[in-house]
Amino acid sequence: MTTEPLATQFRDRAEALAPELTALRHALHREPEIGLELPLTQGKVLAALAGLPLEITTGKALGSVVAVLRGGRPGPAVLLRGDMDALPLQELADVPYKSRIDGVMHACGHDQHVAILVGAARLLCEWQADLPGTVVFMFQPGEESYDGARYMIDEGLLDAAGQPLVGAYSVHVSSNGPECGTFSGRVGTQTAGNAELKVTVRGKGGHGSTPHTAADPVPVAAEMVLALQNLVTRTTSVFDPVVLTVGLFQAGTKLNIIPGTAEFEATVRSTSPEAMADFLPRAVRLVQGIAGGWGMAADVDAHEVYPAMIAAQEAVELGREVVNDLYGDARWVYSEHPIMASEDFSRVTAVVPGVQLGLSARPAGTDEATAPFNHSAYAVFDDAALPRGAAVLAEMAVRRLAR
Repeated sequence: MTTEPLATQFRDRAEALAPELTALRHALHREPEIGLELPLTQGKVLAALAGLPLEITTGKALGSVVAVLRGGRPGPAVLLRGDMDALPLQELADVPYKSRIDGVMHACGHDQHVAILVGAARLLCEWQADLPGTVVFMFQPGEESYDGARYMIDEGLLDAAGQPLVGAYSVHVSSNGPECGTFSGRVGTQTAGNAELKVTVRGKGGHGSTPHTAADPVPVAAEMVLALQNLVTRTTSVFDPVVLTVGLFQAGTKLNIIPGTAEFEATVRSTSPEAMADFLPRAVRLVQGIAGGWGMAADVDAHEVYPAMIAAQEAVELGREVVNDLYGDARWVYSEHPIMASEDFSRVTAVVPGVQLGLSARPAGTDEATAPFNHSAYAVFDDAALPRGAAVLAEMAVRRLAR
């Protein structure tokens, strides 16, 4: 088997599959689901894979699907991944396949990821006899803050092939960016690590007219919020940054009642595991010290959510090579900087050399500068990206297995 003619066949065959992949993606988009249990989505995936020469298992603690394709020739094993969950968002985009589930939307393109991975599975199954190794297809629930990848790893995902994995690849679509069908990647840190800081300040309630008889936790919590921003700028390097955002602050029930507690929650992000490990204990000490200085107590929960995602050089170079061969040099863009969003595919790439390629799905006729981005209620993703994502993942798998 020669990879170059096969690459062309994958590209052309993926385009032939485009109507089926689009229909699947639209069906998924109409019935989005949140979290770890996705029965409707899982059912659609299983139906799409039915009849293919795959060893299929479903998750116990979550609605995952793991499908294993064993090639007709001996060789190593690689993993291809697509996440499946949606977001708690009311869709406002005007598309004919609009979400039918109130308050839930595929605003991050995971419906496209599922269709792309099904397409890659279809392509590789058609070439099973010549496939030099094993491919594991990871259909993952719960990427959006549910840590679904960790659950799948705990249930044996990385052992599904019966041998160590030598590569792990995925794509992530975006609703804005360069021309649709353009891929991107970078060596090293791709996405930031993510931690959460949750603080409850415990004071003493009272009447707003006599604050001296109470222990008001509201200004103390507000002082903590400002002090944490100073902690970022005064103790972390601008060349190894930490980003902290307080997105929730709650206290009280009425304007003239001093509440007994005030609470806030923050997201903390860094591209450096070392910077994150240094910052979190400092943050805990800071807020507890402020509380103590006011004669109050603070309950603090600080924990990592996802580690930073690191792309292996060999995987990035493979992705660039495949994209260039299938679609030309103009369809590859090197990402200069990591993004501060987080991604639990990082749990896979922490132990298997891999990469998550960016894939623009910005609709034709829209402006890159103004097109709504992922997580927007107005986000729209172009289905023209589906066959390209499928062909690139399939070809990356074949080339890595053939090495």
